[in-house]
Amino acid sequence: MSDTTQSSTQTVESSFAQFSLSEIINNNLDSLGYRSPTPIQAQAIPHVLAGKDVLAGAQTGTGKTAAFGVPVIQQLMDKSATPRCAHNAIRSLILTPTRELAQQVFDNLVPLAQETGIKIVVAYGGTSMGVQTKNLKGGADILVATPGRLLDHQHVRNITLAECEYLVLDEADRMLDMGFMPDLNRILRRLPKARQTLMFSATFEQRIKALAHRIMSTPVEVQVTPENTTADTVTQMVYPVDKSRKHELLAYLIGSKNWQQVLVFTKTKQGSDALAKELKLDGIKAASINGDKSQGARQKALDDFKSGQVRALIATDVAARGLDIQQLAQVVNFDLPYKAEDYIHRIGRTGRAGQTGLAVSLMSHDEQYLLEAIERLLDTRLPQEWLAGFEPKPLSEIESDKPIKGRSRSSDKRRMKAKMKIHANRGKKR
Repeated sequence: MSDTTQSSTQTVESSFAQFSLSEIINNNLDSLGYRSPTPIQAQAIPHVLAGKDVLAGAQTGTGKTAAFGVPVIQQLMDKSATPRCAHNAIRSLILTPTRELAQQVFDNLVPLAQETGIKIVVAYGGTSMGVQTKNLKGGADILVATPGRLLDHQHVRNITLAECEYLVLDEADRMLDMGFMPDLNRILRRLPKARQTLMFSATFEQRIKALAHRIMSTPVEVQVTPENTTADTVTQMVYPVDKSRKHELLAYLIGSKNWQQVLVFTKTKQGSDALAKELKLDGIKAASINGDKSQGARQKALDDFKSGQVRALIATDVAARGLDIQQLAQVVNFDLPYKAEDYIHRIGRTGRAGQTGLAVSLMSHDEQYLLEAIERLLDTRLPQEWLAGFEPKPLSEIESDKPIKGRSRSSDKRRMKAKMKIHANRGKKR
């Protein structure tokens, strides 16, 4: 499928000067504090500038936005003399799975394109179509969008993709996880076949390679870390605990270890909301972020977390996808993920850029099989520690707590209430 594959686990000693970028872009990089390219930037940028399709394995926090943003901006500048034929044409399209990631990519690209004359627009659901329609008037050089909102704008003919020269799929694996394939197929049918396509994914699963084979032309594969690995800078620890005491243990850890900023993962949206409420009752400032929240509420929770007003951010995997929180020291798996690969995505949010990080997992008896799946994927045993006062009950005790077959807990409660009523009525005058 690919004409070459590259992999790197070490920092590449190089300079942005090697890419022969315009003086404006070099000045922007310098003012933004870019001193040398990250591994993914060093590997991807030359191939993108050469006009090749690129399939890149990189997680959030590796500098992947600049890895595709810088060369796309450079090429758009080189072709700036070519006017758009249609007034509402999009020259390059960047698709992201979530609103937060779309906004984050937009925020990163705008300063990179300063003084270049490149027009960048962002469009995602949960915000006004009217404002976005106004921003899209006259088309855009770069449109960053979620699939659903892009199709909304196409439906009302706010944009056309007939002249699109560049397509970027950011976090392609999560797009597939979230069921965007039908939307992607509709979008792909509207794009010119003669285009340059870039795909960035945290994993190189078979379905990602199959998608790349279908929509890309002899792509170059680049990967900055081997698959299914975690950073050496992250310390991992598993605390076995009864499910009913998980919240209590989390509150204890946050307080006793003085964690000031911790990202906590739950399996469900309802679970994230419930946990945030419980932590607040314990006096810990917490907020939840999930798909049921409005865009405004999600953004406020994230901003409050980044500014330190919120100490614990409780998130689902989908809502947290693409979040880039600088110098995050702790990540907690309140619930172990169903997919072992999601464990790698979760703990990859700490221990970045040479910083140390801690990844803690609270494991109940019924999650043992999930831990075993994670250990098989990582090909290592994760350290476990029983905390004094939070030791889990033996499995035999948990089994004995279950209702007897054929008798439900509700029927046991009814019997107990009947007995209490008999005792309460004894001695009463009739």
